[in-house]
Amino acid sequence: MARIRKLSDFVANQIAAGEVVERPASIVKELIENSLDAGAHLIKISVDQGGVKRIAVQDDGVGIPADDLRLAVSRFATSKITRAEDLDGVHTMGFRGEALASVASVARLAITSSVSARGAGAILAIEGGTETRFAPAAHPVGTTVSVEDLFFNTPARRKFLKSERTEFGHVNDVVRRLGLAYGDVGFELIRGDRNVERLPAKRGFTMRVENLLGPDFLTQSKPVDAKTDGMHLHGWVGLPTYTRSQSRHQYFFVNGRSVKDLLVGHAVRQAYRDVMFHGRYPVFVLYLDLDPENIDVNVHPTKHEIRFRESRRVHDFVFGSLNRLLSDSRPGKDLAPTSVTLHKSGYSTRGGYQNPMSLSQLVADIKPAVVGLGTHGVSAQNNQSGEIPPLGYALAQLHGIYVLSQNAEGLVVVDMHAAHERITYEKLKADHSAQALARQRLLVPVACDVTPVEADLVEEQAQALSDFGLIIERSGVNSIVIREVPALLADSDIENMVLDLLGELSEVGTSDVIKAKAEELLANMACHASVRANRRLSIPEMNALLREMEITPNAGQCNHGRPTFMVQSLSEFDQLFLRGQ
Repeated sequence: MARIRKLSDFVANQIAAGEVVERPASIVKELIENSLDAGAHLIKISVDQGGVKRIAVQDDGVGIPADDLRLAVSRFATSKITRAEDLDGVHTMGFRGEALASVASVARLAITSSVSARGAGAILAIEGGTETRFAPAAHPVGTTVSVEDLFFNTPARRKFLKSERTEFGHVNDVVRRLGLAYGDVGFELIRGDRNVERLPAKRGFTMRVENLLGPDFLTQSKPVDAKTDGMHLHGWVGLPTYTRSQSRHQYFFVNGRSVKDLLVGHAVRQAYRDVMFHGRYPVFVLYLDLDPENIDVNVHPTKHEIRFRESRRVHDFVFGSLNRLLSDSRPGKDLAPTSVTLHKSGYSTRGGYQNPMSLSQLVADIKPAVVGLGTHGVSAQNNQSGEIPPLGYALAQLHGIYVLSQNAEGLVVVDMHAAHERITYEKLKADHSAQALARQRLLVPVACDVTPVEADLVEEQAQALSDFGLIIERSGVNSIVIREVPALLADSDIENMVLDLLGELSEVGTSDVIKAKAEELLANMACHASVRANRRLSIPEMNALLREMEITPNAGQCNHGRPTFMVQSLSEFDQLFLRGQ
């Protein structure tokens, strides 16, 4: 029988390295975080062959005393915490005391550091966990850590690394993320002999965001600044029309730490769900600041994951802040309000549901209050008075598909079906949410097999499920029975809908499955009820559509996330036709 034995420090460090040192980018992240904790104002990162051959990180922080260099590469040796209680409110990026020891066990590591303004420092070199040199060395105040020949003594792990280009891409992403988190620190990334990123220290985040994401992002995004008791969410969220095919352009920071959090990801997706084109991903840079005692960063050695003490409250705060911001986006919201008075009820009752009036019905209630409004668009008097509505006044219809309008800026082109579809959808949603949630009892209850955890959830969350319009009972250790469902969803795939709901509840503590299903049906209703292509509209009908857009939430996109209008400025036309040149 095999006996239990204590592993050597070398083997223990190699095991720890498997968690901390996944690839060169992991090392770069740990070293930069150490530099930030040391109070660095400038951090230079150099890599060769994607970081596999060499990584060097130099900073101008406080440095490491010569007597502490050996301790710095020992496991669980750190200057950042001293007691277990300190884990309840970690204020630094690092705190575990594992990174340098892990790196030293799988690479050739050299640390040169000084705390003296006269440049008298020391160097410590370690190869595969064995010290090879410790001597005085000249170095300005700060630290340089050099890592060479990664995984030279563990070739099996080296085989799992990707190409040089891929590994450098991960390194670059780490630098960009930490650069976005610390705008007041300068960063330089050098690949071979070429400077790839040069990020000068800036006060505030705006210039850093522009440096890394480009000026287009700032012009195509909305600033976020929301506060509640003990939490502050700030940054930028891209407009629903400014999207990417991948999710890698999403940056979320909690107390300066870049994290990938399931809970927050769900909240952001939920906020964009109603305005995002299918298969696309939003672009955002968001910073959440809260008391360190309300988060647990000691979840995983890489520190990418965290846990919130009040996860549901954080979720609702992030979702609510972004949802209000995105929903409040409509044509000309920040401009002077339109002077056209509209009939805003716009509903007739039929078959238990309220349906939006047709454009013809809306036109009958429009009261043009602007002097000079005629049937041919905007008069000169309107243009001079500054009373032109954000979407202007209709000029004509193009191929029975687009409405052409003139506003103070230039030409407005509106996709009439997409615009009317959003107007109809928002009215259906408002009507549906204003009514008490109607439930329908199933003639034949639906039995489902679930996990014991999900069955427990059904018992524990009976009231919450009832609020969703569901009456579900536990019928066994791993079985449930669905007896009542929301009336609007009675013809849906009830079993899969409930299983999705329980999955989200158990994973993130909240769910929008029911709301999403209901809104999907309302969106389909809106699509079928909206004006179709090749429908000829009169000038008053076109103006009615424009005025409704100006008071409708999310009017910039249809229900599927497509843009509903675009504006071509007069100056752009002047450039096109070379006027004044």
